[in-house]
Order: sequence, then C-alpha cells, then structure tokens
Amino acid sequence: MSIAVIIPTFNEKENLPKIAEQLLALPVDDLRLLIIDDNSPDGTGQIADELALQFPDRVSVMHRSGKLGLGTAYISGFKQLLKTDVRYIAQMDADFSHPPEKLVEFINALKEADIVFGSRYIPGGSLAHDWPAWRKFLSRFGNEYARAILRVPVNDMTGGFRLWKREVLSTIPLDEVRSNGYVFQVEMAYLASKMGFHITEIPFHFAERQFGQSKMNLSIQTEAALRVWQLRSRYKNIKRIK
Repeated sequence: MSIAVIIPTFNEKENLPKIAEQLLALPVDDLRLLIIDDNSPDGTGQIADELALQFPDRVSVMHRSGKLGLGTAYISGFKQLLKTDVRYIAQMDADFSHPPEKLVEFINALKEADIVFGSRYIPGGSLAHDWPAWRKFLSRFGNEYARAILRVPVNDMTGGFRLWKREVLSTIPLDEVRSNGYVFQVEMAYLASKMGFHITEIPFHFAERQFGQSKMNLSIQTEAALRVWQLRSRYKNIKRIK
C-alpha cells in the first residue's frame, strides 16, 4: 500500500517542518508527502526543499510561480501523483487544523468506501473552541448553503481533509474543475457524488492554527457563494458510473 499526502503551502514556515515530522512518523507503510508551495515569501519553499533532501524517497516538492490558488494546487498535485504508483491520495492543510493521526482511521475506512471526508458536522466532530460565534455561524452556513443547493448527502461539503482512492481521481474529469478557492472542495464533493462514488465521513476536531495567518478572504467567500449555483448547470449532464 502507498499513500501520498498533498500539502499546499503559502507562508507556512513554522508549521511545515512540524506537520511533516508528524506525518512521516505515522504507522503507515510507504507514506509520502507532496508539498506544493506558491512561492512563499517567508521561505517555506526552501524549508520544503530541505525536507526533500532529508527524505529523498518520501518527500517531493512542487514550486509554483506565485499564489495561484488552492484548487489549482490540488489539481496539479492530483495529476502528478496519478502518474505514479500511489494507491491513495490525501489532502490536508499544513497548519494542524487537520490532525495527522486521523489519517490512519481514514485509511481503514477506505475498505468500505471510495472516499473519506473528515467532517466537523457529524457527532464527534467540532470547530475550534476559540472561534467567535459569527465565524462558526458563517462556517456552518456556507456548508449548509452548498448542501441545500447541490443536494449532496454529505454533512461537511466545505472541509479540506480528505482521502481518495486513486481510481476515483483518475475517473473524475479534473480538467473540467474550475473552482480555485475553498469552493474547490464543494465542486469535488459534488462531482464525486454525482458520479456515484461512495463517500464516508469521519469526525474530527478542526483546530485553530497556532502559527501564520488564515488564507480566507472576501474574494474567496464571494467565489464560493456564486460558484455553487454554477455547478448545478455545469455538471447537469455528468454521468453516474457507480
């Protein structure tokens, strides 16, 4: 079994060495990391290169010319990894909002599913305790908004902690995916659901980052609100394959 974890980075110099250390220490055979850095001005890219030198068989780095967006980072990573023999592909943040140790549970859950989503909105899942009420409301509202419009039977549409079987990603039309902010997660969930893949959810606690700054901004939120409606018409003819 082989699993690759994609970690997009932009200004994550404090977090990257720590998250890499914890991931590489997991009791998982043949776990690899693909770090995709968007030319971070804080030196994250150099730290990623140092990790690749330290772990040449387990860490690889993709450098991009600038801050090109979360969606294109993941699509580029998916395509690169699908050229290898990797069996499972995970996606997660570098800032410890997604607990690395949960990946072991995700892998076990793939025995009965095609995709595993980390969920903040099922029993056992939760949001950062120190978030203000308005931020928790917006997070919940954005998720319920997407679910209501797209009618996907998933409780956490907007989360970015996921594990995919390679067969799923090789079947999804990645070249058709257009979302580039956090609504990318919604688009991928919608496609996977419409194509008939079995998604299971595992609860986790979404922790607030300890270092660095959040990448969320108004333009990302605006894109998410508008793009959800576009997805229904864009993929109305997508075929169910399972």
